Amino acid sequence: MPFFTSYDGLRLHYDQVGDGPPLVVLPGGPGTDVRYLRDLGGLSAGRRLIRVDARAAGRSEVPADPATVSFVEQARDVEELRRHLGLETLDVLAHSAGSLTAQEYAAVHPYRVRRLVLVTPVGRAGREADPAEVAALRAARRDEPWYPQAAGADEQSPLGRARLVPFSWHRWTPERRRAEYVPGHATTLPWLRAAFYAGSATAETLPGRLGRLAAVRCPVLVMAGASDGLIGTMPARLIHQMYPDSRLEVFAESGHRPWVEQPELFRAVIEDFLGGGGVA
Repeated sequence: MPFFTSYDGLRLHYDQVGDGPPLVVLPGGPGTDVRYLRDLGGLSAGRRLIRVDARAAGRSEVPADPATVSFVEQARDVEELRRHLGLETLDVLAHSAGSLTAQEYAAVHPYRVRRLVLVTPVGRAGREADPAEVAALRAARRDEPWYPQAAGADEQSPLGRARLVPFSWHRWTPERRRAEYVPGHATTLPWLRAAFYAGSATAETLPGRLGRLAAVRCPVLVMAGASDGLIGTMPARLIHQMYPDSRLEVFAESGHRPWVEQPELFRAVIEDFLGGGGVA
């Protein structure tokens, strides 16, 4: 299996799926095995997906220092991957929490990112869901049989987050759980989530962080799911407003994983964007 060695000697795993121009793929979670993304709804038919397991996740090694798992620090891993692959520039696609790493990388290495795709991103410099929007999206599902258990779940515990999964989808069935949630793909490290988000901006540092991100000049495609009861659409809208050269696509019949629920549209939008389509 292919590995590369990052700046601190840690061995990180990646694989390659499909054929065509390369597209670096960063998973969410945080801490989820990148294989949950599969071939991104068939995107591998025209792209070589370079799928990266983040440090302390999937098939990558766990660092001795948990502080290096912060999304701010993980941007350094992306640069080491670029050097390992011998690429001058990267097209980068990131999902959910991975969008924080991708945006940090683009801010630190602005001339290394050609185009950036952020799929249901959690925010700009941390988690930025609008509680009122998320509450409304969840309340709209009150007539579904799984709602009582999900509505009372504790978002801070692993079991609670598992019970919230149906809110992530436009349409939820038990069959979807069996198809999409593979045992062993989610992290079991109790400290990883907090370590990852430790890079989030505070009230004092947020203006400066947003200023750095807004200076990114590569084209940015931001994708949201209209039914995403996990984070809503507000994070994507805030990101779209921040980047001067960005395009927002809201998928009407998708939740947090639009490549599963609307794969044809998902592929078409990304191929158009990566092929040079405008962001207007």
